[in-house]
Amino acid sequence: MNEGVGKGSHMCAHPTRGMVAMLGAMALLPGHRMRPVRRALTTACLALTLLAPTAMAQTATQPCRVPGIKTEVRCGVLQRALDPAQALGVKIGIHYVVVPALARRKLPDPVFLLAGGPGQSAIAVAPAVMERMGRLNNRRDLVFVDQRGTGKSAPLMCAEDRSASLAQQIDLRRRDARLRQCLTELQKLPYGDLRFFTTVLAMQDVDAVRQALGAPRINLVAASYGTRAALEYLRQFAPAVRRTVLDGVAPPDMALPVSVSVDSEAALQALLASCDANTPCARNYPALRADWNALLAGLPREVALTDPLSGEVQRAVMTRQLLLDAVRGPLYAPALAAALPYAVQQGARGRFEALLGLSTMLGARGPNRLAEGMHFSVVCAEDRARMEGATPSGGDFGQAFAQQYLQACSYWPRGEVPAAFYTLPTRATPVLLLSGGLDPVTPPRHGARVARALGASARHVVVPNAGHGVMNLGCMHDVLFRFIDASDDAAALAVDAGCASAVPRPPAFVPVHVTQQGQP
Repeated sequence: MNEGVGKGSHMCAHPTRGMVAMLGAMALLPGHRMRPVRRALTTACLALTLLAPTAMAQTATQPCRVPGIKTEVRCGVLQRALDPAQALGVKIGIHYVVVPALARRKLPDPVFLLAGGPGQSAIAVAPAVMERMGRLNNRRDLVFVDQRGTGKSAPLMCAEDRSASLAQQIDLRRRDARLRQCLTELQKLPYGDLRFFTTVLAMQDVDAVRQALGAPRINLVAASYGTRAALEYLRQFAPAVRRTVLDGVAPPDMALPVSVSVDSEAALQALLASCDANTPCARNYPALRADWNALLAGLPREVALTDPLSGEVQRAVMTRQLLLDAVRGPLYAPALAAALPYAVQQGARGRFEALLGLSTMLGARGPNRLAEGMHFSVVCAEDRARMEGATPSGGDFGQAFAQQYLQACSYWPRGEVPAAFYTLPTRATPVLLLSGGLDPVTPPRHGARVARALGASARHVVVPNAGHGVMNLGCMHDVLFRFIDASDDAAALAVDAGCASAVPRPPAFVPVHVTQQGQP
């Protein structure tokens, strides 16, 4: 059931005046005459409302500990219908963590983090996020909600394949077989109807948490896929949002796997051009473009790979799709992309360890591990139809990435998504959009389009030499704080974010033996 904003949870709520009645504003309007009983009731309601956020938060949560967070926090779980149309049907627990504000007189608008993926656990990344948002925690609660299908909220995790050899790990047919087996296992769960793990339903869960905590309004901080979730929250519950930060903007209509191919191609070409224009890189990798073209043209081919765990040399077939996947990962982080010229050069000479090693540096393990079942449930419900109608993008990446998803979505259950989901909000409270100029998945073109739709309420900041994730940059921590902490909207939108504009692109990696000998 869609629980709308403005329907309070106590007797003071007014069904037609929403937030005004919720804050007891009728008692404060000048010249308003009320009978004594009504005045007393309104005054009591106002007092109850002002106390509600703290009181409700305490009753909705319990003291707990989260690994990686030094202080005691509060944990809560909210029971929600798996299928909103079946209120008495299967229930799932939506787990969340509140990191209480340090100040005794805290502000009433907490900060909610929406994690990426899709499939990342917000609670799992909370310790890392605290390093970037600690200053906000002085006077505001920080709230981490595990979206349905992730973390502890009806998790849709596939079994890890830790015993597989390196050759087995890169076998695409084996990957598909594992995904099919995972689907079979997930459908055996009590909440195994995977049609009900969409962004639309997940944001209704998030708003239910907001209401349970008694917060009249919240601030949203979202990264990557989380920005799509934040835009959906704005679409459904705009009056409940005070400020929004979107880092690496992924609009709902971008047809994610198709768009990634286009944007990865642009990022790769920019890398090659940067090396051509940089004297040290061009000197060390004078034939980089020729090496890349030769590498692609020579596939598929059987290669010898040294397993980094066992040290054994294994034989595997390197395909074009595997190569593109291996290159796409390092493009997310400029520090890793700096090693791609060397890895491409080595690959052109028949040595693929550097490429495969780079591709695993951002591996989805630990807090970054994705709930694959939730990932495919979201993408197949929200992006598949748009993938099927997309035209080939051209370039080296073509449609290889999209084809992997089209194959998986051909058998994965798909939920229903309303047409309005694909529309962008046109009115909102202040929104700060952040884009990395080198980002291969959510580059500035997506943020610019969303900013245009939002109009005067939006501020789009592009950091030319940043990759996927601008909030990670040290100086942006202060920008994030000042944007949310500003007392008025104009000051929030005027925040100075120029500190990140001078961040340089990391120089191309050169092995020690090359530096010493002057040649590869």
